[in-house]
Amino acid sequence: MDKRDVMIVKEIMNKNVVTIEPDVTVQDAAKKMVEDGTKFLIVTEKGKLVGIVSEWDFVKKVAGEEEFKEDAKLGTIMTKKVIVVPPDVEISEAAEIMSTNNIKKLPIVEKNVLIGVVTAMDILAAEPKLMEQISQLVMTTSKQKPVAG
Repeated sequence: MDKRDVMIVKEIMNKNVVTIEPDVTVQDAAKKMVEDGTKFLIVTEKGKLVGIVSEWDFVKKVAGEEEFKEDAKLGTIMTKKVIVVPPDVEISEAAEIMSTNNIKKLPIVEKNVLIGVVTAMDILAAEPKLMEQISQLVMTTSKQKPVAG
């Protein structure tokens, strides 16, 4: 493949990332997801990425707790080990990272600043030939704890 034909994540990332602070209650975070129509939130503290939380994190928290506390903070359920990539990573490499780590969202960071997010669906829309590589991420929900949302 000609180098000019290689797409990078910066070309397909979503720049309108919904962020939230870790000290917000889980209930308020869930409301924000509904209001903003998103399936995940990037958790930031003083502008720095500190976690990610997905719909699945909410389900696990509520279903897994014997006594779920309404005032529980988002920081208690977010994934803290977030895998990120720089904006010049090729889409195929991003797909491999997502597949290897069983994640559906990949924050894009440049000079320690969050500049966007690419999802498995973004990759499929841009590069349908990568369907086989990441189809399991899109089609199934893992019982395994992902490294990042």
